[in-house]
Amino acid sequence: MNRRDFLALCCVLPAAAVLAAPPAPAGLPLATAINRAGRQRMLSQRTAKAWLMQAQGVLPDRAKAILTQSVALFEQQLNDLKVVQPGDEVRAALQALEQEWTRYRPLLADGRADPGAVWNGSEAVLAAAQQLTLAYERAAGTATGKLVNLSGRQRMLSQRMAKAYFFRQAGVNAGAAGKMMDAAMKEFAQALEELKAAPQNSALIKSELALVEQQWFFFQNALALRAAGDPKRASADVATTSERILEQMDLVVGLYEKLAG
Repeated sequence: MNRRDFLALCCVLPAAAVLAAPPAPAGLPLATAINRAGRQRMLSQRTAKAWLMQAQGVLPDRAKAILTQSVALFEQQLNDLKVVQPGDEVRAALQALEQEWTRYRPLLADGRADPGAVWNGSEAVLAAAQQLTLAYERAAGTATGKLVNLSGRQRMLSQRMAKAYFFRQAGVNAGAAGKMMDAAMKEFAQALEELKAAPQNSALIKSELALVEQQWFFFQNALALRAAGDPKRASADVATTSERILEQMDLVVGLYEKLAG
């Protein structure tokens, strides 16, 4: 799936648009595999965010569309990645990710599932997707491959912060969620500085990173309103700003992927 298709998903097009997406061509470049495996990390967190948004009545229609489309995208990309298995490490990591996804997906289809189980499932899928992404990065063995991974992880962190916010607001694993959000915010800020300093950056990448920095400002403000007088509006702000920074960060990942060739 190309960048335009992904942005369409983020803009919440009908679910049929996801299901009709063309299959990935055989022989994907490793940079593309790193990008897609990294996107699986993001989807592990985005699905949990959307599930809890639905359960809490936060923009429920939008949350339902995001959840449906994220599940479809995860499964399509899982199939795409099966054609890129350069070694035993990747093969084992793919199998582990598929196993964790098989356990997690039924929870996402059940609006009455235990929120704690959704939390645990999203964490297990994230850990497996992280191992797969690292395996692809090691197989590539390039500096630009590392940048694809690093920038791709920023997408995940945008959704991890939002997930943690909603779980904390719902009182589910509240202490752990607060620590998760603070850690993710710190990691995002540090990685953004690292990306800005990358010598491989083109003028366009620098420009797009500047836009990420602007969205980061708005997202931080939304996250800081966790104790606001209007919790429903504060939650809606987190939901929308988390999607905007995700879209902008995905543009950057795509540029690094092209740079990696």
